[in-house]
Amino acid sequence: MPRPVTLFTGQWADLPIADLALLVKSMGYDGLELACWGDHFDVVAAAAPTTSAEYCDKLWQLLLDNGLTCYSVSTHLVGQAVCDLIDERHQAILPPEIWGDGEAEGVRQRAAERMILTAKAARNFFNRKPGFTENPHPVVVNGFTGSSIWHSIYAFPPTSQEYWQRGFDDFATRWIPILQAFDQEDVNFALEVHPAEIAFDIASADRALAAVNNHPRFGFNYDPSHLGYQGVDYVKFLRHFGNRILHAHIKDAWWGHGDGTVGVFGGHASFGDSRRYWDFRSAGRGDIRFEDVIVALNDIGYQGPLSVEWEDSRMDRIHGATESAAFVRNLDFTTNKVAFDAAFDKSGK
Repeated sequence: MPRPVTLFTGQWADLPIADLALLVKSMGYDGLELACWGDHFDVVAAAAPTTSAEYCDKLWQLLLDNGLTCYSVSTHLVGQAVCDLIDERHQAILPPEIWGDGEAEGVRQRAAERMILTAKAARNFFNRKPGFTENPHPVVVNGFTGSSIWHSIYAFPPTSQEYWQRGFDDFATRWIPILQAFDQEDVNFALEVHPAEIAFDIASADRALAAVNNHPRFGFNYDPSHLGYQGVDYVKFLRHFGNRILHAHIKDAWWGHGDGTVGVFGGHASFGDSRRYWDFRSAGRGDIRFEDVIVALNDIGYQGPLSVEWEDSRMDRIHGATESAAFVRNLDFTTNKVAFDAAFDKSGK
């Protein structure tokens, strides 16, 4: 049967989860990809022995009361701080207890500790999912890693491979203990390959995998919108990393639509600025070839959710998310189980 269609709640964190759940069902979704901010998924409450069972049961009941389910939680904001060069922008996205006094290494260490706690919280949450043991689904935490070398992306001042390798070594030093904790909880981490992360295209994703010794708990949250405008073959990404695709976002982008004054690096122009070379679009309204994406997802055997991450500066979000749900349902199809020409065989075999 076609894959479930979910909505990533990260861009809706201004709404209480109770209000959002009601709205999401009316927009046509099967479930939510719960963000670990706003009040959508409380990592501390879900991880603590004294509160975990009650908190998780209440959240599941809220989802079920609205005809919804969940297949993953996402912790992009805290994950970003694990490897980043910390500045005042991080204070705006981090919980106060993670930011603390803002001293950079302290922020990174507290972010890493929260990532480890998130694995426990996710395991506790999905262990309370009704029917989970009878119908198991891999427990997935999506997120970012941050990067200590993203600022050097243009390679000037002249940047050596040794310089960049130190960034991947730093990533390994900080993330291998996190991945070991994920392994202890039987939880997978899915990096959303994305500019500003340690992996932002196929080559850097290969290098990130090598840095963590191809750790079995490390994979990818596939999002073609972050690859297409860079010129990365986003269908090849699926085929190249087939068994590492742990989750899939449906998000669109267009490129080549500006007025020639802003290039691929963005020109310090905000999203929605008509001068931009590229921008995010509601699913089906950009340049991503989603038909090719679905074929490749079928070819690699991906059966997880198709999770709409809705971003479009030019469109009302309820209108956009509603049409995106319908777009994905019309787009997706079950893979063929037999050869299409098998009926021509007269041998009866």
